[in-house]
Amino acid sequence: MTITEIKSLLQGEVSIEQLNKLKADERKGVQKLLISYEKRQAKFAQAKAQFQNRFSYEKRFWLKDQLVAGVDEVGRGPLAGPVVTAAVILPHDFDLIDVNDSKKLSPKKRQALFPKILEKAISVSVGLANNDVIDRINIYEADRVAMAHAVQGLKVKPNALLVDAMNVPLSIPQVKLIHGDAKSNSIAAASIVAKVFRDNLMDAYGELYPEYDFKHNAGYGTREHMEALKKYGLTPIHRRSFAPVSEYEK
Repeated sequence: MTITEIKSLLQGEVSIEQLNKLKADERKGVQKLLISYEKRQAKFAQAKAQFQNRFSYEKRFWLKDQLVAGVDEVGRGPLAGPVVTAAVILPHDFDLIDVNDSKKLSPKKRQALFPKILEKAISVSVGLANNDVIDRINIYEADRVAMAHAVQGLKVKPNALLVDAMNVPLSIPQVKLIHGDAKSNSIAAASIVAKVFRDNLMDAYGELYPEYDFKHNAGYGTREHMEALKKYGLTPIHRRSFAPVSEYEK
């Protein structure tokens, strides 16, 4: 086999017999390819093991034949737009090992995982609390309301919830996990769904209010956003209870 053919071979599944033949090949190019292949395999094995470890909380419920939903939110800090939450119930055989805390993933990776999560999950639901609700009851309570809406929107009722550092105002058993999106695949999947949903929504608001650069700042107080507030004042989606938004009301 040529070096190019071997390189192509090592991009897919390789049998033990094939690996042994390649190890016996004395060409330096082949040995370099094998070293790269083994590093990739070791990295994949580590990622797979970590992925399985992030099911430890789910397994406590699965062993009792119960369904558990992961719940997370995004958008507590921005000056504009809603807070968005998601609830996700994953099956026992969920195998998207790239699913992790959404903050650790690139926008491209999140966008790629979003439809796959929707396809493989038992049920997915999104909840929102807009800026008017946030201004009326505060961001923390609005977050809890949006989480409750997400859970209530699930087509299948879960027996329990895994929640990222929050308590959902529903009479369902819950486990509150600090940094839960890094500890539970269900919460991580919810974080990705909520993040992609909100980013897409803010992109749409960016088309409606192009001066504020929502497509790039998602409502956070960047320099461009603050300059637009000074020049144009508030939009209907700004959170008036957030400093310094109210200072720019015209």
